[in-house]
Amino acid sequence: MSIFVHPTAIVSPRANLDEGVKVDPYSIIGENVTVGRETEIGPHVQLDGWTHIGKECTICKGVVIGTLPQDINFENGKSFVKIGDRNLIREYTTIHRGTKEGSTTRIGNDNFFMAYSHIAHNCLVEDGVVIANVGTLAGYVTVEKKAIIGGLSAVHQYVRIGTYSIVGGCSKVVKDVPPYTRADGHPTTLWGLNTVGLHRANFSLQTRKVLKKAYQILFRS
Repeated sequence: MSIFVHPTAIVSPRANLDEGVKVDPYSIIGENVTVGRETEIGPHVQLDGWTHIGKECTICKGVVIGTLPQDINFENGKSFVKIGDRNLIREYTTIHRGTKEGSTTRIGNDNFFMAYSHIAHNCLVEDGVVIANVGTLAGYVTVEKKAIIGGLSAVHQYVRIGTYSIVGGCSKVVKDVPPYTRADGHPTTLWGLNTVGLHRANFSLQTRKVLKKAYQILFRS
């Protein structure tokens, strides 16, 4: 399977593009970038730094990945972005590399970043995460698998968003969001379990009852 690079794209001869990669007009790919099999790179995309992107990803117009972190303590060391497989990264999303020498911003598999999302330096985003439009993660945030972050929400540095949790749109998240819960507000407060998400994920009725009881003990007793 051949590689397609549009004539107006600028791809370093040292970049590593796997078979089936497609690069659309005016995109720029730096010398230390690796792109996995059948990944599609839209127009006006910039891939820079020491960036590894897995297979079958879709990277849409204007996305910027692997550029310098927005950190006043950054000392221009060698740092990384590692992105897994089958991620959908929509228009104008930004993903920055780690801020300290040898550190990495990590993204797993099967995630969906909607337009204008921002993933700051040293974040860890696991698998199956959805971040809606203009969702913003500050540095060192962890988002566990299957979490959903609503549009226009901002997550403070070092906060952890738990697995199967959901953060409502326009939220200000300054504390950890426990797994399986709903958080909303400015700043966020807990509003019970993510019952819709648990049902959609085929959690059994018995499991949901146990989680509800645990929630009541931990947060309502």
